Amino acid sequence: MTEQARRRHYGGWIVLICVLAAIIAALAIFNQVGYGNNLVVKIQDFYQGQTYQPSAEMARIKKDLQLTEKGEFLFNAARPELMSAADFNAHCRNGASETAVLGCYTGGNIYVYNITDSELNGIRELTSAHELLHAVYARMSDEERAGLVEPLTRTFDAHQDYLGEEINNYDSSQKQEELYVRAGTEVADLPEALERHYAQFFKDQDAIVAFYNSYINVFRALKSEMSTLKSEMEAINTDVTAKTAEYERRSAQLSADIVSFNSCAKVTGCFSTEDEFTIRREALLAEQAALEQLYNEINDLIAAYNAKVEIYNADVSHGEQLNNLINSAAEPQVVK
Repeated sequence: MTEQARRRHYGGWIVLICVLAAIIAALAIFNQVGYGNNLVVKIQDFYQGQTYQPSAEMARIKKDLQLTEKGEFLFNAARPELMSAADFNAHCRNGASETAVLGCYTGGNIYVYNITDSELNGIRELTSAHELLHAVYARMSDEERAGLVEPLTRTFDAHQDYLGEEINNYDSSQKQEELYVRAGTEVADLPEALERHYAQFFKDQDAIVAFYNSYINVFRALKSEMSTLKSEMEAINTDVTAKTAEYERRSAQLSADIVSFNSCAKVTGCFSTEDEFTIRREALLAEQAALEQLYNEINDLIAAYNAKVEIYNADVSHGEQLNNLINSAAEPQVVK
């Protein structure tokens, strides 16, 4: 055998050994993920992951998610991709629904709507993690899913304030999967069984929840401010209504009292003494000043109400802008 032939021969063995090592490593992960006996999915995931080349931005997102070896393996297998509205809608939207969709896991692949507005930092990371858990759930056996029902139910009951409305929007066939995904990406204080489970995929599950809070708190703060403003405007409106009624009642009484005073002043002896005249006149002037002060109070309240209306309307506009940013189906805004 020539030297060149030997080199080719040894090189072939090296390649074969490397391939076998990669397969053995992949099989070790297969046994952890919960594929059961689905060899086709195992092979497909291995191939998909080996050939996946993320964009620079998706590579950064993957790094920021702090995935475990298992998590990264499944992430690569699902080949996450950031997409513009048109491409994203082609993959992730069915029909003409205007509901905001941030990402989807379909056909074995993850697609993420590429929202780049700095006010919504964390939304792409959260969406990527969310869809990764859909990929995980798709590979779990019925026994694995059943084992998570009890701690997921406890989590759902403990977080009805926001999980309740979200989960109840799904039909019964999807609720358990959606609860599994949202619990793993939106809830920090999980039962120990769930903590252990999600730790298979995320080195720091709290960091995933932080991505969620980073963008969702923008919406929560806006909603809270609008709720506070609405309550304040209602209180001011009640106050204005009461003070206006009082002003009108006292103004009518003052007008009648002035007419009576002037009529009496024209009649000799109507006021028994000079002091009586002075006292009644000063009382009318005092009431007139008090009504002027009440009038100014009403105007100040109206000005405060209008200022709050202006802020409230700005919040409405801001909310619409944010909703358009996260909704790939929103009509593009005209730039002037």
